[in-house]
Amino acid sequence: MQISSRFTIAIHIFACIDTFEDDYKITSDFLASSVNVNPVVIRRLLIQLKAAGLITVARGSGGTAIARPLEEITFYDVYLAVECVEDQRLFHFHDNPSALCPVGRNIHNALDDKLERIQAAMEQEMKNITIKDAIEDAKKYIAMEKPSESRK
Repeated sequence: MQISSRFTIAIHIFACIDTFEDDYKITSDFLASSVNVNPVVIRRLLIQLKAAGLITVARGSGGTAIARPLEEITFYDVYLAVECVEDQRLFHFHDNPSALCPVGRNIHNALDDKLERIQAAMEQEMKNITIKDAIEDAKKYIAMEKPSESRK
């Protein structure tokens, strides 16, 4: 089980926009240089984030901006926007367990509800974490990198 890297790249995009929006035009090329991926990957994510109403994108080289206050955008919003899981199911069951085997015949009955509960718990926790939470933490780490005034 693994959630696509689109999710963490999308969070990275929000952090870059918030950090650099006053100093730079936030383009897919700019974001791609921070994430270290092809700009096409960024453009695809920007389309998804825009469709979800989480960002705005000006055509051409107009740049990208966050559409809502950071404290109103949750990890769950981003998770849904970038389609991290297929068919809204985090766990993918192996195809065609053997109907001839007693375990194979019953494995769905034994696991489906448990897997659904696990996914629901994860999604609930994602609803409790905002983009603002992540960006504030990122800014703390960025600040730790800067030499303090006393060291200069």
